[in-house]
Amino acid sequence: MFEKFTAGARAVVRGAVEQADRTGSAAIGEPELLLALLERTDSPAAGVLAALGVHERRESVADALAQVRRRGGVSTADAAALAGMGIDIDAIVARVEEAHGVGALASDRTAGRRKRVRRPFTAEAKAVLERALRIAVGRGERSLGDEHLLLALTAGPGPAGAVLADHGVTHDAVVRWLDGTRGRRAS
Repeated sequence: MFEKFTAGARAVVRGAVEQADRTGSAAIGEPELLLALLERTDSPAAGVLAALGVHERRESVADALAQVRRRGGVSTADAAALAGMGIDIDAIVARVEEAHGVGALASDRTAGRRKRVRRPFTAEAKAVLERALRIAVGRGERSLGDEHLLLALTAGPGPAGAVLADHGVTHDAVVRWLDGTRGRRAS
């Protein structure tokens, strides 16, 4: 599958591994892929993220991803919906962390464990990579670029897509920007 990846898309995957190293994640997931995309500066995905104002708010995105991880994958929108039903996710997280330690709900805690040399990709991250390939093929493109990874993150129900949506980056907005750019290049 990686033979279809452009150099930029491969750089994102390598960057996701580096993000996992920095954060101590036991596996490479959607958050690491998104953070690696945010590190790009001269690529189609970087252009989209800059145009939609996300590059300037990288820290906000990173903080939001950390909160989703701390809440065991519950997005801000899901937490708000649950609050509407009288369920206070923050109170639940606080009680769990009081009993089991900070970050107890984070599925990739590595505290007290030796760092792994090679981290696996989560099932969700693998699904993003597969979805990106399908998107590239569906758009009639020969290779998979970092823009396809961004499209795949925004097309799925995972934590990265939810955080991006909270920051104004939706699948439709990414498609419109990419199609507009493609039209300008063709002229």
